[in-house]
Amino acid sequence: MSNVETKPMELRCGGAVDAERSTEAAGVDVLTPRDVPLGGPRAMTVRRTLPQRARTLIGAWCFADHYGPDDVSVTGGMDVAPHPHTGLQTVSWLFTGEIEHRDSMGNHALVRPGELNLMTGGYGISHSEVSTPRTTILHGVQLWVALPEEHRHTERDFQHYAPEPLLTGEAEIRVFLGSLAGRISPVPTFTPLLGAEIVLQPRATLTLAVDPAFEHGLLVDQGQVRLADTLVGPSELGYVPPGAAVLTLTNESDDIARTVLLGGTPFGEEIIMWWNFICRSHEEIVEARDEWMSGDRFGSVQGYDGAPLPAPELPRVPLKPRRNPS
Repeated sequence: MSNVETKPMELRCGGAVDAERSTEAAGVDVLTPRDVPLGGPRAMTVRRTLPQRARTLIGAWCFADHYGPDDVSVTGGMDVAPHPHTGLQTVSWLFTGEIEHRDSMGNHALVRPGELNLMTGGYGISHSEVSTPRTTILHGVQLWVALPEEHRHTERDFQHYAPEPLLTGEAEIRVFLGSLAGRISPVPTFTPLLGAEIVLQPRATLTLAVDPAFEHGLLVDQGQVRLADTLVGPSELGYVPPGAAVLTLTNESDDIARTVLLGGTPFGEEIIMWWNFICRSHEEIVEARDEWMSGDRFGSVQGYDGAPLPAPELPRVPLKPRRNPS
């Protein structure tokens, strides 16, 4: 998905985080989203919890948009024209609906509920995303992963994976990246990562063993979920710093609660995010923007009916560092 804001924030973030280890999650911070329209006369609005001033990364996860359930007959659905990415991976995960993906490698794929579509931008890629005509309700998350310095100019790539659900008495778990509850995703990552959908039964409690070297974020889609001793509501993201070997989730509602659990080792590099680019300097961002507008670095998307997205104007103010709290 593109960041289609006309005045996107320019963020410098990263750096090492030190934390004492403990058995249980403690000190959960609740991050609230801001609404961002995706453009057009009937703009579909997404709820963005990453990045924000309080926290810009969780592991290498650097962008989290949560959208729906949207009636596409009212909102018009998703129609994101071809746009570029560099220095990152996009992770598409749906709860309901269907999205058609086309990219400059020639991939034409469908994003469906419970199936991972992961696109690696590397040095440069472009793609489009359009909800299909048979979609009535569109609902899901779009996530970005920052690539480390060693791999940020890697080759473009696209992978699809449909994880088998793990059913327990308390929950249904789909692990799409990393490992959790004995399930391991075969999809390779460039830094240690965790991504999983967890659906909790009404009033159920689930205790999960996790890697204490990871920091974690629990995005709640539906329900009221208590993470350790902190209540996290719909569209909020509960952040847990490194050190916890166990996460306890309790559904405090009388219906199912759906969540997405993200995790990873703290990203020790500083990055600059602007629009759809993740770079290491302002000059690199200027170069990427110029090459999108005039060059062939990002390739072209075949089969999309419409013009590519133009890049916004660059800010005229100096870069202001924004870092995760230590």
